[in-house]
Amino acid sequence: MEPLSTFEIAGRIIYQLSPVWISLVFLYAFSIGFKRKLGLYGKLFDSPIGMIGFGLVMFWVFTGIYGAMDMIVTHDPLTQVSGMKNKVPGTPLRGAEEGDYPYYLLGGDNLARDVFSRLVKGAWEVIKIAPMAAVFAFMVGITLGLPAGYYGGRLDTILSFAANLILAFPVILLFYLLVTPEIVATGVPNYMAIVLFVFPIVFVGVLLNSRYYTRPKLRNFLLPLVLGLIIWFYLQLVSNGGYLINTPSYSIWGLPSAMDMFDIPGGILVVFVSVVFVNSPTVFRIVRGLTLDIKTRDYVAAAQTRGEGPWYIMLWEILPNARGPLIVDFCLRIGYTTILLGTLGFFGLGLPPESPDWGSTINDGRKLLSIYLHPALPPAFALLTLVLGLNLLADGLREESLKD
Repeated sequence: MEPLSTFEIAGRIIYQLSPVWISLVFLYAFSIGFKRKLGLYGKLFDSPIGMIGFGLVMFWVFTGIYGAMDMIVTHDPLTQVSGMKNKVPGTPLRGAEEGDYPYYLLGGDNLARDVFSRLVKGAWEVIKIAPMAAVFAFMVGITLGLPAGYYGGRLDTILSFAANLILAFPVILLFYLLVTPEIVATGVPNYMAIVLFVFPIVFVGVLLNSRYYTRPKLRNFLLPLVLGLIIWFYLQLVSNGGYLINTPSYSIWGLPSAMDMFDIPGGILVVFVSVVFVNSPTVFRIVRGLTLDIKTRDYVAAAQTRGEGPWYIMLWEILPNARGPLIVDFCLRIGYTTILLGTLGFFGLGLPPESPDWGSTINDGRKLLSIYLHPALPPAFALLTLVLGLNLLADGLREESLKD
């Protein structure tokens, strides 16, 4: 077989991504058709910048999802094919058997793996970590930032000092410390996971209790049910092989192995916890600042006059009125997290070396960048477009939220 031309490569890639294009068309058609009923999300489609950003983000979201389902990958991202080392895009696969995709669409890397398949799988690595890490960082920041801004005083001083202490530490050095094997062996990331993952439980518990405090029957039914599910999920997250902590010197028992339905791989847990820990203080400061401003508004004074409790005021009066800036920051935070994941992978501190995450792929490709461009450029371009999309999406949301 002859190598593919540039136009043939582009055509095959576009065809290979058909499920992504179809999903985007259906999503846009539905969203535009019902945008007047979809609140702030619907208003996003009145902003050209927001629509472009949303399209870029959802392109990579769908790519990651379909890649994880093996619907659009052409080869196993970890398989090394003899004779395909550093081959240029469009090179025919040597020794292809029946059923094998006959080309390396974006060429082979320095270990003879398919760059296109690693790019697609790398999208899933980003999509499954970055948004969830941002959610947990917001849970920590909101749960601590609201009382710090509302009560002030000594509580505010202590929490602000702790946040400033973390922010004053160089981020990349902090990552180096958290992901080094010596620190991991002590169980520090597991202890951090146990503490940080508690905050969603606290947040949901206080949210429901403050909302249904005057309806004790409904509250007494909802709280055990919802918190029971969340606590079970929490134990799934922090337990690994039936242990909360499992180091060479000691172990702390967690869920029984029969009840521990899934485990987070050690490398992913360390990266996840590190990202949440680094992002939480910034979210805390944003929430605290918004709370200090909003608590002086008339509707907060009216709620206090009605005799509403402090947590009801914080969660149901202050927080909803801070949603605009927080939604925008959430989009930006995912972008920052994506860059952090890429940085960690680039320095070899993130996921396992064989992982197809974009940072590791860029790092592998840069070693021969002066000779071969194709292994490093696609993941770098993917990282650029995803972060650009998140920034444009944040700009669109900011533009529309200011119109409310």
